[in-house]
Amino acid sequence: MNKIRILIIGSIILFASNLFGQNETLQDLINTAIKVSPQIKMLEMKKLAASNRIEQNSNLPDPMLTLGIANLPVNSFSFTQEPMTGKIVGLSQAFPFPGKLSKQAKVNQQDVQIVEQEIIDAKNEIRKNVIRSYNELLYVRKAIQISENSKALLNNIAEVVRTKYSVSTASQQNLLKVELEITNLTEKIVDLKSKENSQIAVLNALLLRPSNSSINTVEIQELNYKQFTVDALVDSAEKYRPFLKGIKEAKQKEELKKSLADYDYYPNFNLSVLYTFRDEIAATNTPLNDFISFFVGISLPLNYGGKVSSKVEETETMQKLYDEQYNMSLQILQSSFGSAIAKINSLKERIKLIEEGSLIQANENLKTTLTSYQVGQVDFLNVIDAQNSLLKIENDLYRLKTDYLNEIAELEFLTGTEFYQEN
Repeated sequence: MNKIRILIIGSIILFASNLFGQNETLQDLINTAIKVSPQIKMLEMKKLAASNRIEQNSNLPDPMLTLGIANLPVNSFSFTQEPMTGKIVGLSQAFPFPGKLSKQAKVNQQDVQIVEQEIIDAKNEIRKNVIRSYNELLYVRKAIQISENSKALLNNIAEVVRTKYSVSTASQQNLLKVELEITNLTEKIVDLKSKENSQIAVLNALLLRPSNSSINTVEIQELNYKQFTVDALVDSAEKYRPFLKGIKEAKQKEELKKSLADYDYYPNFNLSVLYTFRDEIAATNTPLNDFISFFVGISLPLNYGGKVSSKVEETETMQKLYDEQYNMSLQILQSSFGSAIAKINSLKERIKLIEEGSLIQANENLKTTLTSYQVGQVDFLNVIDAQNSLLKIENDLYRLKTDYLNEIAELEFLTGTEFYQEN
């Protein structure tokens, strides 16, 4: 009975893990990775905490209730001996200079905007990582397909060699050579399948799924080549890159903090009201009137030790710091864009040369070599060389295409844009 239960549970788990990968596009995988990302959830909590701080620091402080006794004689501690004796109840409320609280709210609101840019940048990074992992998985699967096709071709060649060997027109060395090539390809396919499983595990980790959950991939479509310039990419980054926007938001916060610090040059206020209850004098039975008092307290912003001016200077320094951080980031991006464009252009040229030249030539060479071998015009080693050459060229082509797509994904992350999407 226990074995049956284990079998049923195992079947359900296997079915569920396989179900994950059915009919999922690359965009579906990206959306899932972003949805389940602990990093995004952490940043959302950080944003919520920043939002909660707005109300904490942008409202009036709590009023102060005062309870006291005034002018109580120490010889009797009687409330009815002296007319100046009274029981006091007071209420006071502090008021910052008008406009200071609203400015404080704007400063705290900037923290929310800064974290929002962090969230967007983190989503873009997750998107990049999913795309790169997906592309690597796609390449490995294509390499497996190419190797299996090559192995099938070698098996057909092996049949020809065996036939020729049976009639003594092929040597045993040729037969052993083709069988060795088949064995090598078999080992390569096993290694590639191991890499496939590893890449599936990496991608499933981003999706928070069991490591063996199936991932559906599609063939690499015809590449949509685009022309890039450093200036255009820098412009895009300045407009759309969340990281750069975050630096601008941080500078804006310091500007608001400077305006807030300027309020420390102005006084704050405290309004108080006191009510004094008095009892009648016992000796004369004279009733006494209660007293009410009003006070206005005004702070004196003397800027002891330059504490206010130094706060203003700090915000000005921080603004300059963020300016330099922004310029440094643009400098790094400019360098990265230059290298990326050079690599992308090289990849495009190499892909074009293979597709329009060496791939066609390798296919024709293999066909011609096979035909010539069958009629005894060339040696068997020429067949093996032609087949290996085609295998290498096909692998190189898809490696280059994968590298091209990965470079595009990196540029999309660095600029905060999407040049095109996979369907």
